[in-house]
Amino acid sequence: MSLTVVNAELVRELLPMDECIAAMEPAMIAASTGTVVIPPRLISPLIDNSGYFGLMPGSSAGIAAYGAKVVSLHPANPGRGLPAIQGFVTLFDHDTGTPIAIIEGAEVTGIRTAAASGLATRLLAREGASSCGILGTGVQAVTHVDAMRAVRPVSRILVWGRDVAKATAFAQEQSQRTGIEISAVSDPAEAGACDLVCTVTGSAEPVLKGEWVQPGAHVNLVGAHTLTTREADTDLLVKSAVYVDLLESVKNEGGDVMIPVQEGAIDEAHIIGEIGQLLNGEITGREDDTQVTLYNSLGNTAQDLFTARHVYEKALELGVGVTVEL
Repeated sequence: MSLTVVNAELVRELLPMDECIAAMEPAMIAASTGTVVIPPRLISPLIDNSGYFGLMPGSSAGIAAYGAKVVSLHPANPGRGLPAIQGFVTLFDHDTGTPIAIIEGAEVTGIRTAAASGLATRLLAREGASSCGILGTGVQAVTHVDAMRAVRPVSRILVWGRDVAKATAFAQEQSQRTGIEISAVSDPAEAGACDLVCTVTGSAEPVLKGEWVQPGAHVNLVGAHTLTTREADTDLLVKSAVYVDLLESVKNEGGDVMIPVQEGAIDEAHIIGEIGQLLNGEITGREDDTQVTLYNSLGNTAQDLFTARHVYEKALELGVGVTVEL
């Protein structure tokens, strides 16, 4: 059997942001309509608690493939000059079960996560939104610069990070790369007052306050992935029309939403619904130019599978990647 292997550099070449945003549409619809099987993630600590092993499987007849994202998380790795998270997405032919591809996972995750935010922003943000605040300075901050620019006429970006030097370096590098005005700010309230706001931190406590967010803004909450962590305070959730990628994920992993629910500040009915439902016309989007809309991103295997399938098909079309005979 022949297996196509696609490395990180090639994933970046084969997956421009606009194409990944387009791939997120059927992925979101599949997740909301149940045409993709998304079992619970398996996250297993290592025996010495030095890291974690993760397995995220899924299946969709719509893309004629099934597979899994397989990742490791070793918090000490940056000190070794290695990424904290490493892994790959593997694809199998839906009809025969034949392995068909192994695709580097960090790039897939980095791009598709921002693309999901881009899709939500395209559907929910005001048309003329031109300023963007980004809280965080890591990989997701970079990809969210591209995602926000792909869907709205963003001409100015303010970036905040706990490490001022990193935020300043990030702003300089991304300004040179994109050719637009990107500035570091020492006060997160400045970033929080933009037309578009993206939180992409690893914080366990709120870094974004509702009092900073202006009428008509759209917010993407991306960095928190457990029931005990959140990036936004309760006030922001109360004042926002809330949309999610998958309701089940929010109930199991979404501290940004579920902590305010546990506090009694909102109930689960406060969630308008899923992005796939919005695409299907089952729910409505922004009501007017003063409403604050919010997308809580947790990610799911559908996003990985649809993205990986797109990369695989494009690699075959262009005759790139490494073919391995097993």
